[in-house]
Amino acid sequence: MAGKGTPATVLLAKQKVPHTVHAYDHDPRAESYGLEAVEALELDPARVFKTLVADVDGRLTVGVVPVTGQLDLKALAAAAGGKRAKMADPAAAQRATGYVLGGISPLGHRTRLPIVLEESATRFPTIYCSGGRRGLEVELPPAELTRLTGAVVAAISAPQKP
Repeated sequence: MAGKGTPATVLLAKQKVPHTVHAYDHDPRAESYGLEAVEALELDPARVFKTLVADVDGRLTVGVVPVTGQLDLKALAAAAGGKRAKMADPAAAQRATGYVLGGISPLGHRTRLPIVLEESATRFPTIYCSGGRRGLEVELPPAELTRLTGAVVAAISAPQKP
């Protein structure tokens, strides 16, 4: 990758976290950034996670869930110690994280946000998440993601609605 990298990849390098960067050509017409990564990189979709920003009782909170599912807002609120959650305003999510939609990484946010990682991530030696821009995934052990972000691990994923 040209340049100095993204805040996510810079953080991983600085913290000496074992990780692999996987880049692919992003198609702007892709309906799902996560599923695009699964196809482009030929990955197991259960190991590819999307980063979603929600508003839990007025506080931005990040949910990291498999691309094959969706964020269970009630479960996220409970895991974050709140009562109600709704998806965050996209502009607020981009401002707080410093990333564009479709490229929001759980790592290297502009503002430190509480993070909840779907517990299924812990079943794998490594998982994939956004590296901080569309067309860039980072592969790392879920324990390192949890350590670096201070994430809470909880069941926050629901099956994708048809």
